[in-house]
Amino acid sequence: MRKIRESILVEGRYDVNKLKQIVDTQVIETSGFGIFHDAEKRALLKRIAETRGLIILTDSDRAGFLIRNHLRGMLPKEQVKHAYIPQIEGKEKRKAAPSKEGLLGVEGMRPEDILIALERAGATFEDGEVSCNNAGFSKAEFYEFGLSGKPDSAQLRSAVLKELNLPLEMTANAMLEAVNLIISREEFLDILARVCLVDFT
Repeated sequence: MRKIRESILVEGRYDVNKLKQIVDTQVIETSGFGIFHDAEKRALLKRIAETRGLIILTDSDRAGFLIRNHLRGMLPKEQVKHAYIPQIEGKEKRKAAPSKEGLLGVEGMRPEDILIALERAGATFEDGEVSCNNAGFSKAEFYEFGLSGKPDSAQLRSAVLKELNLPLEMTANAMLEAVNLIISREEFLDILARVCLVDFT
């Protein structure tokens, strides 16, 4: 079990149980969409983010992104890190049927997938190491690459996100943030070149 300095925010109690088997840190739940109407919980999250930092780890479905985007507008950007699990089809063992979108949530992820997501987000582990490659891409570069602001940008983003094993519905801004955390410039440009069949170096 690895110890992490930041607190981790997940959607539900089964996600909390999953995380507590993998990492040693404070794990909090949003109670799904309950966070939208819970002023006390929002105040608590702001305090936690300010004092020790917060990692948001929601499911990679539409509901997870709604919760994540709500929190993104509520919490200071510099105090929050975003961890993304891959989109994998399937259902959790405790459920009789798959979710509406047929994707595994946080509770259904393998421990190694969760650790990779946390490392990519830049979680601060007990040894003090922060996994952050800081590729340093800008919004202007993403536009030049065709990843934002153009008619086929969403399709291109999905193709690149698939190569990165990240959720396919990420917005350009969320993708930019994730890319700048998880991969070097050279690695990303290589993936982009493979997808677009164009040399970006």
